[in-house]
Amino acid sequence: MEALEKFMQKIKPKADGKFPLAHAVWDGTYTFLFVPGHTNHNGTHIKDGIDLKRTMIMVVLALVPALLFGIYNVGHQHFLATGQVVLGDHVCNLFWAKFIFGAMKVLPLIIVSYAVGLGVEFVFAAINKHAIQEGFLVSGMLIPLIMPVDVPLWMVAVATIFAVVIGKEVFGGTGMNVLNVALVTRAFLFFAYPTKMSGDQVWVSLGDCKAVDGFSGATPLGNAVQGGVDAIPSLMDSIIGFIPGSIGETSVIAIGLGALLLVITGIGSLRIMLSMFAGGLLVGLAYNTFGSNPFHQVPAIHQLMLGGFAFGAVFMATDPVTASQTATGKIIYGLFIGIIAMLIRVSNPAYPEGVMLAILLGNVFAPLIDNIVVSSNIKKRLKRLKTA
Repeated sequence: MEALEKFMQKIKPKADGKFPLAHAVWDGTYTFLFVPGHTNHNGTHIKDGIDLKRTMIMVVLALVPALLFGIYNVGHQHFLATGQVVLGDHVCNLFWAKFIFGAMKVLPLIIVSYAVGLGVEFVFAAINKHAIQEGFLVSGMLIPLIMPVDVPLWMVAVATIFAVVIGKEVFGGTGMNVLNVALVTRAFLFFAYPTKMSGDQVWVSLGDCKAVDGFSGATPLGNAVQGGVDAIPSLMDSIIGFIPGSIGETSVIAIGLGALLLVITGIGSLRIMLSMFAGGLLVGLAYNTFGSNPFHQVPAIHQLMLGGFAFGAVFMATDPVTASQTATGKIIYGLFIGIIAMLIRVSNPAYPEGVMLAILLGNVFAPLIDNIVVSSNIKKRLKRLKTA
């Protein structure tokens, strides 16, 4: 590492030189590899062993289980859909065959997401003459994981540019954005190219093969709209995650491993996670009690294990920039998202999901929720002072 540090210092371009973009790229790479040597000199600041880059990297590490399972599941769903289970000269239905197929589909999405998103970040850093901001380290991984496997790469690039520029940079960059950048990317694609983001044909990659007879490609939620609980996988299958869906959202176990890391390290808010599940559970139980169609009768616990609910609760709703900041506000914020997500999912058969829209709506209301909580606390303290 010492040799690498000397090399980086040797090639360091001047900050006020002819190529400001070169310095921005160098600074971003250097601070990614090494802890910066500069410190604040004025004002109050906190000394800690972790900075924003290390926080973002920890979230990326928490996403690794969902990523690895998603890669395998992409291959698994392909083999199931095409019936390629014959040994010999044909592709065999084995672990590595599935994983390699999935990697060939998922890795290009990750590469495009990071290349385009970081490219935009570099350009804005050079224009504004500031260091590269680290927020896209997480967004660049989240974007592929919430996409259907066969979404065209050029669409991912266009949506990522839109999300980084309009969803973040216009507000001032990392730490200033109002909406979750990854969800802005998905929302852009969902409304601009709905046929590539919904329906029964986008969740399983067939490649050059034909699907076997009886294959539909629908997600469990899509099937539940028509046939209720009898048309979806068992609760255990839903938790394990061998079902069609967005790349990183199907396995609750893999998502739970990431949640455990985030909670232990103090990066993810357990209040938001639990309150979002509580909100979704309350609405699910209400539908089970008063519902009138098969979708309403899907058990509330089973509902929470399907679609992007768990992934959204762990990795999206807990975004420290766009979520509520107060302790009480986090509980209200999580309950709000869980309730709205379940209402959209179950009450609108044409769109059996709702988590994305619920979290974006929660992002918009988060400052208001915090304002109400803080104002209420101030009033309570003033009241105590008057009665003292």
